[in-house]
Amino acid sequence: MRLYYKPGSGRPVRVAWLLEELALPYEAIAVSREDAAQHHPLGKVPVLETADGELFESTAICLALADEHGMTASLAAHERALVYQWALFAMTEIEPAYLEHARNLDRDEARASAGAEAFRARAALLEQPLAESEFLVADRLSVADVVAGGVLALALRRKLLPDPELANVSDYVQRLTRRPAFIRAAAATESSLLELTR
Repeated sequence: MRLYYKPGSGRPVRVAWLLEELALPYEAIAVSREDAAQHHPLGKVPVLETADGELFESTAICLALADEHGMTASLAAHERALVYQWALFAMTEIEPAYLEHARNLDRDEARASAGAEAFRARAALLEQPLAESEFLVADRLSVADVVAGGVLALALRRKLLPDPELANVSDYVQRLTRRPAFIRAAAATESSLLELTR
């Protein structure tokens, strides 16, 4: 498999991280914006090239890999549904709030502050499941942790975490970013998230 990424980007780390956790061989290939357009209609990354073709959207790639390589196979139906729930919640609720904060830090203080508050409110929904377990579902690492952890790592890098009001979430993301697979993935994709592992 070939994983196309842009140096410094955060989202390709999620895919590389899952590939590392699953011990699947892959080649990480750096691309420019122009090169990326040959693989993604909007010139974005990550894109994963497999024997069957190319896939884009980091969460879709991660869910497909988890299903194909048995990560969700032993889960009960409701547990599998929770994995999908938390993975999609991280992407559709937590990440947009984080991005509203990050994109406005230097240009619109009110919007940056509103984004930070929205991030905290959404991340707080992870506090309860993480009070009961080290991971989000079924007491073991799942693709939900990879997607949510990838999003929360961005917030950790921007100093939205650790947060005393999000103690479980703060501990969780710090544990995840110390995993050897995360560290290898951040290095392989030349991600800015690598600084969290030093």
